Amino acid sequence: MASKKRPKPQRGPAWGAIVKTAKYGLFAGVAGFVALVIAVLIARSTLPSYEQLQSSPNGQMVRVHAADGTVIVSLGPSYGQWIPFDRIPQPMKDAMVATEDRRFRMHPGVDPIALVRSVMVRVERGRWVQGGSTITQQLARNIFLTNTRTFGRKFREWILALAMERKFSKNEILELYLNRVYFGGGAYGIDAASRKFFGHPGSELSLGESAIIAGLVKAPSNYSPTADAEAAVGRASVVLGLMREQGMISPSEMDAADPLNVKLAPEPKQNSVRYFTDWALAQLDTMIEETVQPIDVWTTLDLNMQRAADASIRANTPPGLQGAMVSLDQDGAVRAMVGGTDYVSSIYNRATQAVRQPGSAFKLFVYLAALENGHTPADIVVDEPININGWSPRNSSRRFSGEIDIRTAFAFSINTVAAKLGQEVGFASIADMARRFGITTPVNTHPSMVLGTSDVRLIDMTRAFAAVSRKGVAVVPYGIVKVTTGRGEILYEHKPDDQRVLVAPYVAAQMTDLLQTAVNTGTARAAQIDRPVAGKTGTTSSNKDGWFLGFSSGLTTGVWMGRDDAKAVGGLQGGRAPATAFRDFMKVAVAKRPIAPFETEVTLPEWQLEPDAEAYYGEPTEGFVDENGMPVETEPGVEPEETPQAEAPPAAPQERLDDRWLDDALGRTPKSERQQPQPSRPNQ
Repeated sequence: MASKKRPKPQRGPAWGAIVKTAKYGLFAGVAGFVALVIAVLIARSTLPSYEQLQSSPNGQMVRVHAADGTVIVSLGPSYGQWIPFDRIPQPMKDAMVATEDRRFRMHPGVDPIALVRSVMVRVERGRWVQGGSTITQQLARNIFLTNTRTFGRKFREWILALAMERKFSKNEILELYLNRVYFGGGAYGIDAASRKFFGHPGSELSLGESAIIAGLVKAPSNYSPTADAEAAVGRASVVLGLMREQGMISPSEMDAADPLNVKLAPEPKQNSVRYFTDWALAQLDTMIEETVQPIDVWTTLDLNMQRAADASIRANTPPGLQGAMVSLDQDGAVRAMVGGTDYVSSIYNRATQAVRQPGSAFKLFVYLAALENGHTPADIVVDEPININGWSPRNSSRRFSGEIDIRTAFAFSINTVAAKLGQEVGFASIADMARRFGITTPVNTHPSMVLGTSDVRLIDMTRAFAAVSRKGVAVVPYGIVKVTTGRGEILYEHKPDDQRVLVAPYVAAQMTDLLQTAVNTGTARAAQIDRPVAGKTGTTSSNKDGWFLGFSSGLTTGVWMGRDDAKAVGGLQGGRAPATAFRDFMKVAVAKRPIAPFETEVTLPEWQLEPDAEAYYGEPTEGFVDENGMPVETEPGVEPEETPQAEAPPAAPQERLDDRWLDDALGRTPKSERQQPQPSRPNQ
């Protein structure tokens, strides 16, 4: 029986389309592969050499030097020492491979298995949870790319990873990675991380320490031992588990490497020097062009004075209060700055940022205006009740002392005399004087302003007192002397300005006379340091703020104490804790400086030659003045904010106007034995 032929299956048009599509797909695949090879070869040819990659850290490092050259702060990335592959501890190599790329030795730079797993997780969870990046990809991204999450960046990362695997060996790639990857806290590379977290070189890492460091790569800020030791230990245990799972360590080795037993290096204390560096470095943008190269910033900070300032504020600030101090040299160089009692708990700089009422310390400007207007320290004034447009200031003693001289009125901070002088010279003139001497905050011209009701900054007030110490020449605080590159090239250098004269030298000398009397016999006696000192206390209403500002031997120092919430503080007065803090600091700060007596013996010029505020700045007007001393008009229909009457609470004996002190100071008979004073004569 003859066999029948099986008929050929009929292939319709659909089959042809499939074959055609397959051919196009194969062609596209081959073309894509060729394009990929070409892209990899091109990328390989443009890659830097291994030596270049070793010597090109990314990111800028800023080293801040004190006045003596000591490095006080290093900011930005820290790279430690480069550790060659054969000196990197094997546990460190294994821990990193087990955690970040278990198929590191097998893939060509991109791990297909990890990519497929990443896509599956993406489909399952609806978002990207893991990227499947290999160690080589991470290295390529860290050196050449950014962390932007786009497919374009990812594709370039793949090309670079494949190219790097063609140019460098696996050992070279791992060496680069371990010396360049970021581990948090500014530390790049295992040596910098080891020194920061464990206090020894990266070539001495143990298994437990290696596990902690390897665990940081995933999220340096979350797993940093200094930020969250518990999280770091937990993550290190996961790393050890992965190493055990992959056969890199035995169960006994895993148990022996308990991360809980790893000893962490103590975190360097963030002392008060950071208040200064934060303030000074913020000015760099206005000094130099933007650069990525490492720079050295040479500052004015005196470390011995800074330690003394920190100790003085900590020792003398009452519990529950904050304290601040700033000390300026004659040319404005900031020698010490403390912005609070503890930088770690509060980085808010009360020396440069806080605005508080200065109380009687503001009388500096009242008396400067009066002296410039023709008064002298020996002029007689009358301490008596006064009413200025419904405002009646009272003295802290609750008494009036009749005829006294201006020197005594200032020394004992008599409010009624300050109000009289303010009314006489004009409140706008006083505001103008404050602006002239460097007060940058708004200054009101209400009568109560003579008692310090305008908010000011401590550094501005210290600057004003420093200008008096400098015989009336303006002082501009500065903290940076010069900025250089790592090779010593000068990018910026401070240039002193000694040209701006604020008041005539004799006015500054008379003001120094008043300030010295306040320390010798008045409210500031606690600030005495066995050498000439001039200064002034300040205590605001309800004892919310305590101030002392003064100078000696060419150094001017300001102290403020109070609560951040501006609540009243019982017993807080400028002549107590702030003056004591000043004294304790200055004893150390000026110990090696020559004793410099004040030049208070002055010869007054002829009256017609005496400069005054109007000659320099025009007619005073009511309202506010701007930073240039010019009047500022209020908006039509807007009334100035009402200023409450300043009523100081009873003060401690050292700050109260005691009649016996005045009797002794003036060499007169006690008040109880003499007649009532007659109304004062106008000053001639």
